Amino acid sequence: MTFFIGVDLHKTQFTVHVRTEEESESLNQIKQYPTTPDGYAEFLARISRYKETGSDVKVGVESTGNTRFFKNQVERSGAEVTVINTLKFKVINESTKKTDKHDASTISEFLSKDMLPESYLCGKETENIRRLLKSRERLVRSTVGQKNEIHALLVSLGLSDELRSLQSKKGRQRILDTLESNNDYVLEAQSVKLMFEIIERIEESVKIIEKQLVELTKDDEMVNQLLTIRGCGKITAWTIRAYTEDISRFASAKKYAAFCGLVPWVQDSNETIHHGKITKRGPQELRTCFVQLVLGIRRCKDTSNWRMMQRYEYMKTNKGSGKSIVAAARKMAEIVWAKLIDKKDFDVQKMIGQYKPMSLAEEALTAMN
Repeated sequence: MTFFIGVDLHKTQFTVHVRTEEESESLNQIKQYPTTPDGYAEFLARISRYKETGSDVKVGVESTGNTRFFKNQVERSGAEVTVINTLKFKVINESTKKTDKHDASTISEFLSKDMLPESYLCGKETENIRRLLKSRERLVRSTVGQKNEIHALLVSLGLSDELRSLQSKKGRQRILDTLESNNDYVLEAQSVKLMFEIIERIEESVKIIEKQLVELTKDDEMVNQLLTIRGCGKITAWTIRAYTEDISRFASAKKYAAFCGLVPWVQDSNETIHHGKITKRGPQELRTCFVQLVLGIRRCKDTSNWRMMQRYEYMKTNKGSGKSIVAAARKMAEIVWAKLIDKKDFDVQKMIGQYKPMSLAEEALTAMN
């Protein structure tokens, strides 16, 4: 016998609904547990009683903020946990009867029929890398905000200034000296000095985070392979590593590009086929990362003879820079998939060649496939 348990998980409590494969109806065993040590202990004891009868126990739960902790706790009792991909499971979100008991019942029903779309949970190390990258991004954004505030202040005072003068300590000191030398700008000088101190503290914190990332990924095979790509820096390599993790879970380069959200949506009905904008599904950080990678490649002086960059320049003159860079990002995602699957370093010679423009029909067919 197999027990199928649907779980509607929240921050303070979770509701469970149990059914078996031998019964068309559920066991009507619906119960709520608090998300406390005692609540988890009681629920795990219930699973242990099912296991003692020689039965299998399968648990289905939606992906939420505390799903990882819940999954780790339940798997210790020997149960099999399926984390639901909420993007592909709209039954609960679009239900007209939205209660915890009904949601748990729906999950157990679809779990018993093996119809739950599963979501992938990254490992603990990968989660730490993602957390550090997000912290670094927030700090960098804060620094940019401070610099923009200083720039706006200088403009309001009629002082000539360039944003790049705020990038170095010498440039910032020169601005501060200019303000302090004018008796009319005493208060402004104090404010700018304080903002400069904040910027310096934030930059020190960013350096600490980057050192931790270097330590975490110094022996990482994927990161080392990504760094062999011309124009790929450490931040880009870390981001691709963090949001890809296991490249083997993608069966093809096109599925990896689809995971990045870099493929166009397709509506194929009867004899009508429509292609729209990119889906933007998947991690936004990964999608942005591949766009930044293309820009990094473009800044390199010796990449103009790459087929991909020739295609980018051709599309730019016909379709604009936005569509061309997204197309190049998709191509780069497919190239990265191939290199990581083969576990080989990036080969520049394979990128060199003459690009032959395709017709509109050929491009449409390529996008569809």
